[in-house]
Amino acid sequence: MKAATGVAFGPQPNAELAEAAVAQALASAKLGRAGCVVLFLSADFKRHAQAALLAAARVSGCLQIVGGTTNGLFTERGWRLEQSAAAALVIEQAASPANDSTQLSFCNHGTLPFDWQTGTKRAGLLQSDGLVWSHGRLIEQGKAEATLPGYTSRLALSQGLRILGEAQRIDTTNAYDVRQIAGQTAVEQLRRCLPPELRSQLPLHQIVALRHPGEPGIPILSANGDGSLTLAECFQSGEALTWALRHPLAAEQDMRRALDDVVATSQPCRPAFALMYSCIGRGPLFYGDDDHDLQAFRQRFPDTPLLGAYGSGQIGPCGGRNRLFHNSVITQLFESAHV
Repeated sequence: MKAATGVAFGPQPNAELAEAAVAQALASAKLGRAGCVVLFLSADFKRHAQAALLAAARVSGCLQIVGGTTNGLFTERGWRLEQSAAAALVIEQAASPANDSTQLSFCNHGTLPFDWQTGTKRAGLLQSDGLVWSHGRLIEQGKAEATLPGYTSRLALSQGLRILGEAQRIDTTNAYDVRQIAGQTAVEQLRRCLPPELRSQLPLHQIVALRHPGEPGIPILSANGDGSLTLAECFQSGEALTWALRHPLAAEQDMRRALDDVVATSQPCRPAFALMYSCIGRGPLFYGDDDHDLQAFRQRFPDTPLLGAYGSGQIGPCGGRNRLFHNSVITQLFESAHV
C-alpha cells in the first residue's frame, strides 16, 4: 500500500498550509485520494485548526484524519520549529479491515485519561495545551485515538540516557525526599556518580532517577540543604535507585541502538512508513545543530516516509502497561499486515 508525507510552511497559520501539505503528500504517493491522513499543525494553529481540517479533508477526499497541534514537526526531509507549518502523512485505503494492535493516541496535559494506562497498547504524543482531532474533527475532550487498518507496527524507544554507575540501595526517605543512599546523603552519593566536571554545580535538570531499566526517568525537583533530594515520585527505604544523565552523545547512540534492535528482532523489516513522537527538549534544541535522531532514522531507513512531531510527553507501552515518557523518542514503524 502507498504512503507519503508532505510539509508546508509560511508566515501565517492558515488552511492553505494544511491543504498544501496534504496535496504534496498525495502527489508523492501518486494517489488521487487518501484512506487515512495523519496531520500535525504547529501550535499557532489553535484558532485555525478547524479550517485546516476542512481543507485537509477536502483535498484528501477522506474524513479519517487524526493528529494534533505540536511544538514543532518534521518529515524525513527535515524539521520545522518556531514557524507556522503543517505536515501530513497520507495512506492508501486499506483493502483489509485488519487493525494494528497499537492505538495512536494524542492528548494534552489536562486531559490525559487515567484509563489509558491499561488495556490496548498505545503510542503517541502529549502536548501541553494542545488541540487534537480524529475522524476529521476537533475533539473537545482533548483526547484523540485511532487505528490504521491493514498495518501492524513495531516500536523503538530511545530515552537517550547515560547510566551513572550501578543501582544503589536507598537507606532512608521521607515522602518525596530521598535522604540517604548507600550510607551517604543523597546529594553526596549523586555527586560521586557524576563525571568530575559536573560535581561542583549539579545539573539537576539533566539528571533522572530510574527504578528499573527502560522505565520513564523520574526528575529531581530540588537539592536540599540537609543533603536530601526531592524527586517527582516517592521511593521507599530498601528500594534500588540508579542515576542517569541526559547527554547528547548518549542520546544519539541510544537512538541508533533502538532502531537497530527493531531491525534485528523483526527480520525482514520493511516499513511502509513511520511515525515518530519526540520531545521538544530532545530534537535540534538538545543537539544544538540538527535533529540527530532524525538523521539516525534516515540512515537506517533511507526510503521510508516519516512523519513526526515534538511534544511535551511521549506515550508508549512499558512493563505491561502504557506509560508517559519525557525527553524521549518513540518511533512507530508500520508494515503491511499481509507482508
